[in-house]
Amino acid sequence: MATLGTYVDTVAGHRSMLDVGGAAPVHPAAIAAWSDAVGSGWADPRRLHAEARTARRLLDGARESLAATLGYRADEVFFPPHHPAAAQAGVLGLAAARRRATTVVVGAVEHSAVLHAATWHESHGGRVAVVEADALGRVHAATVARAIDDAPAGTAVVAVQSGNGEVGTYQPIEGILAVTRERGVPLVVDAAATLGWGQHLCDVDVLIGSPRAWGSVAGVGLLVKRSAVRWRPHEAGEAESARRLPGEAAGEVDIPAAVAAAASLQAIEADRLVAARLSASIDRVRRAAADVPDVVVYGDPDDRAPHIVTFSVLYLPGELVVDAFDTAGIAVGSGSACTSDTLEPSHVLAAMGGLTHGNVRLVLPRTVTDAEIDRFCVLLPEVIERLRRQTGVSDL
Repeated sequence: MATLGTYVDTVAGHRSMLDVGGAAPVHPAAIAAWSDAVGSGWADPRRLHAEARTARRLLDGARESLAATLGYRADEVFFPPHHPAAAQAGVLGLAAARRRATTVVVGAVEHSAVLHAATWHESHGGRVAVVEADALGRVHAATVARAIDDAPAGTAVVAVQSGNGEVGTYQPIEGILAVTRERGVPLVVDAAATLGWGQHLCDVDVLIGSPRAWGSVAGVGLLVKRSAVRWRPHEAGEAESARRLPGEAAGEVDIPAAVAAAASLQAIEADRLVAARLSASIDRVRRAAADVPDVVVYGDPDDRAPHIVTFSVLYLPGELVVDAFDTAGIAVGSGSACTSDTLEPSHVLAAMGGLTHGNVRLVLPRTVTDAEIDRFCVLLPEVIERLRRQTGVSDL
């Protein structure tokens, strides 16, 4: 059987990136679109000269492309500077428009950007109802309905992710949307972890996303708001931009980044075979992890994003496992997916009743190879056994 030392020698000069959550490798379509737009899309599109009109055409084209891909109208597409700004605008802007209803309902496993927006709302006199998740990381429509009905002063907005960026579990968006529509409450869906993977969310009231997560360049986030949904400026916004929806002031948008976001999402959505291939790879990783003693694999094994998996290794710190794989030339993640720079315990796993230590997360890039998955699956039991032996926990 191959050993860790053998694989370290084999991968000398080659690294496997298996942790691209939040910032995927830039898709070739994004690079090409950005390169074309950066030379001609630099002008302020609010001006009247020819250069401004060129910039405006590029920006309008990006909106039209994203609208067509996602199933919305072009005038419903906006470009905040990044995903957290989109989450803030979506949750707080809708809450500000419904002042008589003071409760914001959020799932316990939401991205930190959504939870931070809810916390801000609560700190400024509003109410927050956190909907519990089950052991698979799923928030159920019936539980959302109870949270809405129990809100003492009415519910202003419900915010639920389309799929979890840490364990991959898809949320029952159709059922939750039926609940919110019946009660007249707008629904914000955070699709940062799943846009580009074949999910169709064209019926929701507000959709937020992160182009960097699907393989575009940094510079813009994504906010799509149905024109019939009321929105108002909110105090948490920044000065001038707080007076209107992100992207309404066209001169504030990074136009080449918007063009790259549209081109890359269109290209990615057209390539459905990648999702099936990556889902099979995640199945292999889930089986390999489950075969190791005292390892717990999280999330729904079937109804999930095709590229995400998290498991916990009992008796070992997650950073120790990450370092061991890094030495072997394989990059994996640990900690909370949206705060991994600090290796904070995962609020997602805590909400699921799972272990918040020893967790290892893989978010596969579209370019991952079968050989890279083979290498990880072979090394996994060896790395864990060696670390447990070194730390004196192998016989527990």
